[in-house]
Amino acid sequence: MRDEGIQNALLGWYDTHARDLPWRVGPTARKNGALPDPYGVWLSEVMLQQTTVAAVRDYFLRFTTLWPTVGDLAAAEDAAVMGEWAGLGYYARARNLLKCARVVAGEFGGRFPDTEDGLRDLPGIGPYTAAAIASIAFDRPAVVMDGNVERVMARLFAVQTPLPAAKPELKTLAARLTPADRPGCHAQAVMDLGATICTPRNPACGICPVMTACAARKAGIAADLPTKAPKKAKPTRHGIAYLVQRVDGAWLLETRPDKGLLGGMLGWPGSDWTEGAPTDAPPVAADWRDPGLEVRHTFTHFHLSLSLRLACVGLDTVPQRGEFHDLATFRPANLPTVMRKAFDLAKGAMPATSAPH
Repeated sequence: MRDEGIQNALLGWYDTHARDLPWRVGPTARKNGALPDPYGVWLSEVMLQQTTVAAVRDYFLRFTTLWPTVGDLAAAEDAAVMGEWAGLGYYARARNLLKCARVVAGEFGGRFPDTEDGLRDLPGIGPYTAAAIASIAFDRPAVVMDGNVERVMARLFAVQTPLPAAKPELKTLAARLTPADRPGCHAQAVMDLGATICTPRNPACGICPVMTACAARKAGIAADLPTKAPKKAKPTRHGIAYLVQRVDGAWLLETRPDKGLLGGMLGWPGSDWTEGAPTDAPPVAADWRDPGLEVRHTFTHFHLSLSLRLACVGLDTVPQRGEFHDLATFRPANLPTVMRKAFDLAKGAMPATSAPH
């Protein structure tokens, strides 16, 4: 099967088996003249970075209900957007989402650029996202490379060079297969193939539309590819989180700096996260208790062990850091995952007179 045969087989399979996704214009609708909404394509691609389709679906629907257009999102309050993003992780994406929306709304009249180069100039849009938007939203013959595409290319051409060193070779192969006709559908076809048939474990080679062209299948090594270079062990960092509640029920929270992990998000005041012993730095003078509780959380590059300190304070308390948030408006769901874990652990350990609700 030559390249053109692979392209045709993938598009034919996609026309029948395309996943039904809330941000996607399916192949039938596309043939009938429906066009993708660049805003929805961009929003979904930013959300899908380092995250699964299952995790993103509800977030996407909620965002597009609250902010149906890029102009609506651009006009939203930062805190509202960061709160709705809570739980998706990689919070720099949410900050860049707002920056990008405001550039598109303010400088481009609410219209996204339709080329890779133009998209790359927007905040938070890197090579993959630019290619995905250009291809899916504007039907440009851009080469879209995610983990699914890398896996399909590695198996289709039996590339045994370990990742990440194999990335340039895999992109060259993907570019070779990208057709001038229906490139957006082709890109989504390859991604869908990797997500549903050419899966990381136990690929369903027997029903693959390009099985006769797959060099790894012929060699009996499809399930072993792509190979990956050994990962370095993640270090463990340690920190302290201070959970303090006022007698009227208000909680002390602070907005983390824009730069760094969980940037711009609400969270509990705390120490720096270090590989050594953390420095004790409570945000307010109080009778702090150590209940022996510890939150464990894993980020991309390290594990975190967060020790909790608890206190209850009076109405006249003035914190050195952060602000008290009334119990009526405090939403634990708006906290990033690691901070919500701390809250959930602390609920049963707070003094009875200030038990969280």
